[in-house]
Amino acid sequence: MSAPPATDTVVPLRGMRAMIAEKMVRSLAEAAQLTHHASADASRLLAARATLAAQGVKASVEDLLMLATLRMLKAHPELNGRLEGRELRLASQVDLSVAIALPGNLLVAPAIFGAEALDIAALRAARQDLAARARANRLSVSEMTGGTFCISNLGLTRVEAFTPILNTPQIGILGIGCTRERAVREADGAIGLRPFIGLSLTFDHRAIDGAPAAAALTTLCHEIEDFAP
Repeated sequence: MSAPPATDTVVPLRGMRAMIAEKMVRSLAEAAQLTHHASADASRLLAARATLAAQGVKASVEDLLMLATLRMLKAHPELNGRLEGRELRLASQVDLSVAIALPGNLLVAPAIFGAEALDIAALRAARQDLAARARANRLSVSEMTGGTFCISNLGLTRVEAFTPILNTPQIGILGIGCTRERAVREADGAIGLRPFIGLSLTFDHRAIDGAPAAAALTTLCHEIEDFAP
C-alpha cells in the first residue's frame, strides 16, 4: 500500500512580506544592477575595535565598517544619491540605510540621517535605536524611504560574498560578508594568517559606470586596511 501524498505548506504572500516581494522585483526590473566583489585585510579594524573596547567604547565590526563606508562615500560622492525618473540626485549628506532582519522572514532598511557627522558611539547608538524601533514597528515613513546609500550585513553567517539588491531609488548598496583567515606572505617572507572580510558593492549602472564603482570599492578596502577610529 503506497503512502499518502505529503501535504505542502502554502504561505500566502501578504502584508509586509508581499510589500518586500514587490519592492525586490521592482528594483531588479527598473535598475541596471551590477555587483563588484572584493576582500580587505581587517587586521587593523579588529585591532581598533579591541583598543576602543579597552577604552570603554563598545563598537561592533558593523559599526566600524559603517564608519569606513562613510569615509569612502566622502571620497566618492557619486555613489551617494538616488536616481528618480531621469534625474540623478547626489546628496549633500549621507543618509545611511541599514538593512535589519526581523522575525517572520521580514526585512527593513531605515536610514540614519546625516550619518557622516556622527562618531563611532553615535553611529552605534543610532543603529541600535533603529533596530529596536524596527522590532517595535515604530519607524517613521521618512526613515523607511529617505536613505541615500545602504549597508546589508551578513557577517555573522558563512556567506563570503553575495549580490545585494538595490534599495531603489538609491544607487548603491554595500554587502558585508563574513571574515575568513587567509595565508599571506609577511614582509619578512614568513607565511602568516590574516582576517579578510568579504565586500560586495551593487550599483546602478545607469548612474555610475563600472570603473568608478570599482575605484570606490578599492577605496573602501584601503579605509579598512588602514583603519583608525
